[in-house]
Amino acid sequence: MKPKVLIVDDDPVNIEVLEGYLSKDYDILKAHDGYEAITIVEANPPDIILLDILMPGMNGYEVCKKLKDDRKTDHIPIIMVTSLREIEDRNKAIEAGADDFITKPFDVVELSVRVKSYLRTKLYYDTMLGNASFQLHLLVL
Repeated sequence: MKPKVLIVDDDPVNIEVLEGYLSKDYDILKAHDGYEAITIVEANPPDIILLDILMPGMNGYEVCKKLKDDRKTDHIPIIMVTSLREIEDRNKAIEAGADDFITKPFDVVELSVRVKSYLRTKLYYDTMLGNASFQLHLLVL
């Protein structure tokens, strides 16, 4: 079984770009706003979340904080993928609980390496709990 990646962005083009890069190796879930993301995570928890910050309604900081404050979802790695570039934005993301921060436009190799790294860590965590939903050999692509 492939790891599940949830891509959250209000711009469908950004979702399509990320999906194009990742769909070969991962099962892709998509959300177009923060509320939809929370609903998807509750119904079908992903193995990692790529989260935009600037979205209408519930922004990425709020989504991240809500997921990291919940014991059922606090272990899911969240990488903020955003056009924001200031150190204050990065700090605010980390304070909200984000595991990492990638600025758009992003380097595809860097994104791939970071996703694999966080998935590897999550697999170890899930294996310790007996909840592994994907296999490590898939991460050595």
